[in-house]
Amino acid sequence: MESVNNLMKQAVINNVFPGGVLLVSTAGSEIFFQAYGYANKFSGRQMTRDTIFDLASLTKPLATTLAIIKLISQNKLELDQPLGSILFQFNPTDKGGISIENLLYHTAGLPDYRPYYKVLSKLEPNQRKDALRGLLVEEPLINPPGKQVMYSDIGFMILCWVIEQVSGNQLDRFVTDEIYNPLGLENLFFVNLDSKARQVEFAATELCSWRNILLEGVVHDDNAYVVGGIEGHAGLFGTAQDVLSLLSELMAAYLGFPCTAVFESDLIQMFFKRQEHTGRALGFDTPSPVGPSCGQYFSKETVGHLGFTGTSFWMDLDRRVIIILLTNRVHPSRNNNKIKAFRPKLHDRVMKKIFNDGLV
Repeated sequence: MESVNNLMKQAVINNVFPGGVLLVSTAGSEIFFQAYGYANKFSGRQMTRDTIFDLASLTKPLATTLAIIKLISQNKLELDQPLGSILFQFNPTDKGGISIENLLYHTAGLPDYRPYYKVLSKLEPNQRKDALRGLLVEEPLINPPGKQVMYSDIGFMILCWVIEQVSGNQLDRFVTDEIYNPLGLENLFFVNLDSKARQVEFAATELCSWRNILLEGVVHDDNAYVVGGIEGHAGLFGTAQDVLSLLSELMAAYLGFPCTAVFESDLIQMFFKRQEHTGRALGFDTPSPVGPSCGQYFSKETVGHLGFTGTSFWMDLDRRVIIILLTNRVHPSRNNNKIKAFRPKLHDRVMKKIFNDGLV
C-alpha cells in the first residue's frame, strides 16, 4: 500500500485537507489504517487513528436511517406509512401524504437546504427545536412527492422528528441504546451542546464567521448547531475504527451472517437495494453513473455516503471491501473543494492495489 500511503501524504502537502485517516478493510480484515497531517493546523496537533471526526452527513445513513430500520424491526413503523399518520402537524399541508420511503430516497419533493439557523439563532435556545419543526411544517414542496430525486437535509430533519415521536426518545439516546451500545461502539456519538463536552481529541473544522469560533468538538452544520447539536441530517461524531465496526456489522447482516442480533438480514438487504429510477438505496447513496466519488472500480452492489466536512465511506457488498476516508477538509474554511478530485483518485488507487494483490 506504499503508493496509497504516498498519495495521502501528498494530499496533505497539496492542502487537499489538513489531516485525515484512511481505513481499508477486505473480507472482514483491516489491510490499511493510517493517520496523516493535522487535527488542528493552528495548534499543530497531529491527526491520529483515534481522532474523533465531525461525520456531518454520514449521520443520515449511520444514525437516522439505522434508527428507522430499528423501528421497522420493532413493528413501530412502516416504509409506506404517510407522514400525517405519525405527525398530525403535517396533515393540513401538502406533506401529509409523504411516505417514510420518500424521505429515505430523497423523493419527498422537499428542497435540499434552507438556512433556518439565521432565524432560529435569534430565539432563546429552549425555543429553537419547536420553532424549527414549525418551519419544517411550513416549508413548501418544490416537486410532487415521489416524482424527482432532490438530496435533502430537510427530509432527514423530518425523519429525526418521526423517530423521536415514534420511539419516545431523543435521536441520540435511541441510536446509542439500540445500536451503538449493543455493538460496543463507544466512539460514535452526538455532541449535545447542552451537556458537558467529552474530553477527547476532535479534528478541528471551520473558523466560523457567524459563531466567531474555531469549531472543535461542536457540530459544524449550522442548522444542527442552532438546535443543540442533535439532528437527523448532521451531528454524529466518531472515529474511523468505530465507523468500520458499524459498517462491518451491516455488511455481515447483508450477507446473512450477522455477528449480533442488532440488525435483521432481510431489512438490511432491502435497504441496500439500489432503486433504479432514483439511483439510490434507502438512506444510503450509491455510485453516480458519471464521475462517482468512489472511482471506477466499485461494483454495482455498492452503498456509501459523503459528508460535507470531508468524510466518506464506500462499501462494495459484492467484493466485501470497505474504504473509510475521514478528513477535516473544511478546516479552516469550507471553500477548500480539492477533495472532490482527490476522492476518486484515492479509491481507484486502493482498489487497483486490492485487485493486484488478489485480496478480492
